[in-house]
Amino acid sequence: MKIQNTLISILIINFNNAKLISRAVSSCLDQSYKNFEILIFDDGSTDNSRDIIKKFKNNKKIKIFFNKKNKKKFAALNAMNGYITIFKKSKGTIICLLDSDDFFHKSKIKKILKVFQKNRKINFVQNLPHIKGKKKFKKTNKNNPMSFWPYLAPESCISFRKKFMIDFLEANKKYLNNFENVWMGFRMGVYSFFNQESFYTLSEKLTFYESLGESKKYQFLGKNWFKRRNDSFEYLKKILKGSMSFNYNFDYLITKFLTSFYK
Repeated sequence: MKIQNTLISILIINFNNAKLISRAVSSCLDQSYKNFEILIFDDGSTDNSRDIIKKFKNNKKIKIFFNKKNKKKFAALNAMNGYITIFKKSKGTIICLLDSDDFFHKSKIKKILKVFQKNRKINFVQNLPHIKGKKKFKKTNKNNPMSFWPYLAPESCISFRKKFMIDFLEANKKYLNNFENVWMGFRMGVYSFFNQESFYTLSEKLTFYESLGESKKYQFLGKNWFKRRNDSFEYLKKILKGSMSFNYNFDYLITKFLTSFYK
């Protein structure tokens, strides 16, 4: 299949981000690669997000979905519900996620698509985020005894084949309403890295990441950070169905020890 014939679906979720949603959508419309669709899901915003989103309704590349009121009290589960809802409406063979407070580099889709076209075995691609003041990123290495996890980029940095998402949802159907501190992007990265080994990191900063909203709750080495890390280990245990041992891993043991004080 030629690159220009590949339809890309960009999934955007929004909640009370009236000030930034236009920037996110515009960064998609301005892509150098033009064969794409944009699906926007607003999760019951109480600011004027809906009015701003409606301004895009006449653009043929954009489909808009409004949720009257989000049903869950956990932001990670709300966001996952939004992404899954519009994924089921998407038509692209390659899917890109975008939170409404972030935005894409102009050449992001073109560069991501080349990775998928070059290696048919790759199902999941993460690019690096552009974060003000941050220049270096951890290497993807699950053999580091001090850190169990690979580097996993924010949700707005991940792209995947449609079939990967279908497989992911089937494998995770029992756990979609559990582990309220674990975001979908992390779940997908973990599933790809440990289960499918179809994981690839493109070492280019193609997503501008603002780190606003709920992410501020999880300050490095803070109480919520360790709670999320503990939930992440428990989540991985479930999807691996007990096939991996954590007993002698320093990261796992120290997480369990410190989390026990926060309950």
